[in-house]
Amino acid sequence: MNGSEIFGAWVAVFLSLGIFSYLYKDNPFYKIAEHVFVGVSAGYWMSMFFWTQIQPNLFGRLWPTPDGAIAGFFMKIWYGIYNLFGFILPSVFPDGGIDKGHGNHPHFLYIIPFVLGIMMLLSVSSKFSWMARLGIAYTVGMAAGLRAYAFLNSNVLGQIKGTAVSFVDMPFFSLTGVSVFNNLIILVGTITGLLYFYFSKEHKGNFGKVTRVGIYFLMISFGASFGFAVMGRISLLIGRFTDLITYGSSTYNYASLWVLLLMIGLLAVWTFKGNKEVAS
Repeated sequence: MNGSEIFGAWVAVFLSLGIFSYLYKDNPFYKIAEHVFVGVSAGYWMSMFFWTQIQPNLFGRLWPTPDGAIAGFFMKIWYGIYNLFGFILPSVFPDGGIDKGHGNHPHFLYIIPFVLGIMMLLSVSSKFSWMARLGIAYTVGMAAGLRAYAFLNSNVLGQIKGTAVSFVDMPFFSLTGVSVFNNLIILVGTITGLLYFYFSKEHKGNFGKVTRVGIYFLMISFGASFGFAVMGRISLLIGRFTDLITYGSSTYNYASLWVLLLMIGLLAVWTFKGNKEVAS
């Protein structure tokens, strides 16, 4: 076991116990772990998005590797701009263009998202922050349109297709596969769930009984979704406990035990000083 692995184990133990310390109350250890987690996550995902999306798909289309010598006055100016960027950031703009499989000719249509991205960065400037609204408005509108289409296609149309199936050559009952009984449950749940949100008619009488069935289906669905979410979080918690037990062995110099004792001692001193200041 080398020193870097042991150091990483100590850091992991500190961050894990720092998050768990919030169960006692809000404290400096929790704040440190929270800020480190947010900062590292933001930096990691920003780096991943840049190198997997912006650099290959945006810059790679604006300045692809040319096929042979650069000809034409405009193209020489265009790749002259690229060479200027390459002089400043050679790792992002390598010599000869960016070869990411997007052909050998620039796609000038991608200048639009490039300009919109620059406009969004201007939000840090109080003088030009109004330009950022254009980029943000375009991004939000485009995302809303794409999400609406995806939602209609997957949830609405998919649900309709799921309830409009043929019962020919289908077994009546099956616990693991498609059956007439299972599809009837889906059909009843869909119709009664939709009728529950029909408020033009008062939910009384037979109509009220039907909508009550819809409530039962909705509650079962919400309960199952919550149960799956809790199971996922519990599995993560078990993984953390397993790592803490592993890092508490002599291989890692009893990292979990020492960090836990240090946190308990410092939290006790911090609480005692806080209570003393309040009393005074």
